[in-house]
Amino acid sequence: MEREIGLIEEKSGKTQEPEEAKDEGENQADDEREKEKQPRPTYLFLIRHGENDWTKRGALAGRTPCVALNEKGREQAQQLAERLKAQPISAVYSSPLLRCLETAQPLAGALNLSVSIEPGILEVDYGEWRGGELKELSKRPEWRLVQIFPGGFRFPGGETLREVQNRVITTLERIRTQHAGEVIAVVAHGDVLRTSLAYYLGTPLDLFQRIQISTASISLVAFHRFGPSILAMNDSGGFPVIKLEEA
Repeated sequence: MEREIGLIEEKSGKTQEPEEAKDEGENQADDEREKEKQPRPTYLFLIRHGENDWTKRGALAGRTPCVALNEKGREQAQQLAERLKAQPISAVYSSPLLRCLETAQPLAGALNLSVSIEPGILEVDYGEWRGGELKELSKRPEWRLVQIFPGGFRFPGGETLREVQNRVITTLERIRTQHAGEVIAVVAHGDVLRTSLAYYLGTPLDLFQRIQISTASISLVAFHRFGPSILAMNDSGGFPVIKLEEA
């Protein structure tokens, strides 16, 4: 018979004093409780709208109303819905502008969801630059400032990109808080998404031009207990289906 007086045997065959074993047991219990407390991640699919005639010809549509998707853009919207319909998405948010709504609707339809219009992710207010051809705007002296020090530039009669970033991040943080532990789709605009991804990457706003966001591309941000992780950016391929753990 094994002696048990004053000693507690371990599986390894080594022995511990009773007090040490008690402390280890309490630590393991604390670890288990800590693990149980951890919330499951929240996921944001950040989607740029599909192609339209303005993006095709290199013009700055900005907040111009009634800019619809062109034929390619409508195909892209259907492809997006096909790519993401297996994801456990519980809500679809869209900028109020038509090109975003037309991109969001096929996805929402495939998921049996409605589209929630969110003014906080509206396109940048480009002011007097709205409607301009990019090749002509690039000839302006201010264009260089937009490329080198965008955080310090205000579009004439419009917003600064710092204001855009603050507005959009405030909105995305509200959305992810409201949908903690869920998977959410957000359909918005190129510069809106680029400034947002710069924030979550911890990249200075003045370097946001290095981030490319193509039409109908998908970026994916996961929010864990200690902050965000960028799982994909400017992706036009496929995603593995997210497996949500039980809360």
